[in-house]
Amino acid sequence: MTTPSDNDIITATRQWVEKAVIDLNLCPFAKSVYVKNQVRFVVSHAPHIDALLEELERELQLLDETSPEEIDTTLLIHPDTLTDFLDYNDFLDLADNVVEELGYAGTLQVASFHPDYQFEGTDKDDIENFTNRSPYPTLHLLRESSIDRAVEAFPEADAIYEKNIATMKELGHEGWAALGLHPRAKQH
Repeated sequence: MTTPSDNDIITATRQWVEKAVIDLNLCPFAKSVYVKNQVRFVVSHAPHIDALLEELERELQLLDETSPEEIDTTLLIHPDTLTDFLDYNDFLDLADNVVEELGYAGTLQVASFHPDYQFEGTDKDDIENFTNRSPYPTLHLLRESSIDRAVEAFPEADAIYEKNIATMKELGHEGWAALGLHPRAKQH
């Protein structure tokens, strides 16, 4: 098996954003920034957690220093680091600490996506986990002001989680696999 190029990784991630996040409407806020090309896709080749934390710090700073009209959100894709979901999940506390230490709490936040994402209290193959399953481990850097604007435009934002579970249950594993998003999308 050949190692995918950065272009291949970004292409797979873009397809996931288009087919799952936007087309399934898992995030009703995603389409507007995506079609305006305000999503930054970055592939990290960090060989270890400390290097990934440094890249996260740089990307947070870049996002903070850049106009939302240019970059509204960033997907920091790290295909070689934190491929084990439990390690990835533990890392999220470190990511949140970086946000705090840089003084971005209340301004920026990090959301999480992983090929093996599993919500607490679910079985590994439960379909609701697929709402957060991306082709590669990915840290999603978001502006809180953008979230606030989106929530104002979508008054039932609290219902998104339940709607997503219903969408995934209706789609099922077969429907998810038919999207052809990544190797782990094979039918169970």
